[in-house]
Amino acid sequence: MLWLLASCFVLLALAGLGQTVAGALAVRRFARVAGASPAAHGPRALPGISVLKPLCGDEPQLEAALASVCRQAYPTFQIVFGVQDPHDAAIGVVERLQARFPGVDMALVVNAAQHGANRKIGNLINMFPRAKHEVLVIADSDVHVAPDYLTEIAEALHRPGVGLVTTLYAALAANPTRVARLGATAITHTFLPGALLARGLGREDCLGATMALRRTTLAEIGGLAALADHLADDNVLGRLVRERGHQVALARTVPATTVPEERLASLYRHELRWARTIVALVPVEFALSSIQHVLAWALAAAGLLALAGAPIPGIGLYLAAWAIRAGCTRVIDTRLGLVQTGLATPAPIWLLPLRDLLSLVVFAASYGSDRVEWRGHELRASSGSEQTAPPFAEASRQHAA
Repeated sequence: MLWLLASCFVLLALAGLGQTVAGALAVRRFARVAGASPAAHGPRALPGISVLKPLCGDEPQLEAALASVCRQAYPTFQIVFGVQDPHDAAIGVVERLQARFPGVDMALVVNAAQHGANRKIGNLINMFPRAKHEVLVIADSDVHVAPDYLTEIAEALHRPGVGLVTTLYAALAANPTRVARLGATAITHTFLPGALLARGLGREDCLGATMALRRTTLAEIGGLAALADHLADDNVLGRLVRERGHQVALARTVPATTVPEERLASLYRHELRWARTIVALVPVEFALSSIQHVLAWALAAAGLLALAGAPIPGIGLYLAAWAIRAGCTRVIDTRLGLVQTGLATPAPIWLLPLRDLLSLVVFAASYGSDRVEWRGHELRASSGSEQTAPPFAEASRQHAA
């Protein structure tokens, strides 16, 4: 029985290593395409763009993230910020940005009106009338972007048949703690290559950190109101766009999202929310994704092999898995070039075993309940199909978000 179990874990570890290597190669190919000359794939005319930034509080690195949008090398763009609480600390951040970048067209909307269960979408509905341009870019508040961010989005939206543009994203630790680095490496070195592999298999997922589309496309799917009662609004938006015969394209730019956690418990809750939401939407794919946690499977295999009287092969497998996993994270950091520009946190090589163990714990716990926490609110993850996403559990417990 020990040999049988050890063999199963060895196979899981080897399968995970195969996916790890494939993910690093996918990132390498993406970086090569993204590094092509902008003149070779740029649109003939750059449309005006309205960037919609829903805000909630003065998060870590918020001003730095928002300032990166203000520095766009793009001819005509506007930024619309929105809060639902007139006392929101993010208002002060916006006012400082308006003073720092007087040449950038900015608008601030303060409106407590609600339009459904998803308060982010409700905030966007309040902001929408202030948007001036045909192209709308909905981007999370914690996204740090390069100066060509809007140019690359415009290029992707210009391609024939494209109705919605999204982006991959890496992660930037907001503090030097090991916890923040653990959170960052999960995004940059596991999620990002995994999303590219999913694209290679034919999926056209909309990744919610950036969602860009034309007003006409938004009207075609029923406007923002069609997303107002869904937690996974990005998933629903992508599905609605695809159902109308449009493609969901990937822009050739990689922004970074802030990882603010300093305590392991906070990171665990954050990642558990992601995991339970994904379980509700794509349960089979999420179960298969567990092979990504290579070092956890290799450690289990090594332990069982040691109990079975063969410690040397187990140790060899574990050390080889660690070396390959570390090498692939280095490839991702080097090829994307985000670490060099300060847009991402480098892979913490010595923390990779802990990272994979934590990921496996989150994976197992994601099946224990459908309750999740989002910005202080308790929500339920739907056990239904991909077409429905979980509404907020109790509207009376919500406040501005």
